[in-house]
Amino acid sequence: MNNQITNIKLRDWTETKAHSSWQIFKIMAEFVQGFETLAKIGPCISIFGSARTKPGNKYYELAREIAKRLAEEGFGIITGGGPGIMEAANKGAGQAQGRSVGLNIALPFEQTSNPYIDRDTSMNFDYFFVRKVMFTKYSQGFVMMPGGWGTMDEFFEVATLIQTRKFTQTPMICIGTTYWSGLFKWMQETMQDEENNISPGDLEMIKIFDTADEVVSYIREFYTHNKLQPNF
Repeated sequence: MNNQITNIKLRDWTETKAHSSWQIFKIMAEFVQGFETLAKIGPCISIFGSARTKPGNKYYELAREIAKRLAEEGFGIITGGGPGIMEAANKGAGQAQGRSVGLNIALPFEQTSNPYIDRDTSMNFDYFFVRKVMFTKYSQGFVMMPGGWGTMDEFFEVATLIQTRKFTQTPMICIGTTYWSGLFKWMQETMQDEENNISPGDLEMIKIFDTADEVVSYIREFYTHNKLQPNF
């Protein structure tokens, strides 16, 4: 009986392997589309946050204001293209007549394109890992608004890339002292001091701010001393 089950599973596995080989071309196509589209835009800032945040929420309005102010500084705004914080940031970019980019992902719930993305920079992805590359390659800064699993995934992905110097040192900003302070306290007291899993100084590469003025001032100051260039 066990051999019969194994043989059936192996046949299924062989069919899956054949499909995976052709899947490479779809992955390549997503990379090509993303690179060709984003390379034309110029320096951008990626803004992450919850898809569930509603208009009128303080973080929705703050994301809109931050995006608007950064667009006025000449940066394009990249989001995940969905509702919530993503919608707010794309809306803010549009209010400043800035470039508004949406990197949408096919999901069974939550993710629908918001109406504030420039038509020529609205892209759809099937693969999270391709989408993450697009978030990071051309971004000259990362703004992390409050969010859930997806935002935490993006937070640690970006932090790891900066810490390991896989791309150039880039501003990384968390918005909302109340929201983020518990996580940072745990990272310092447990990850760093107790377990020595991160180095002293690693947390200093991430700033926590509460206002659009702080974000714009920090990024403006950073780029008086650093070049604007793709990260890898």
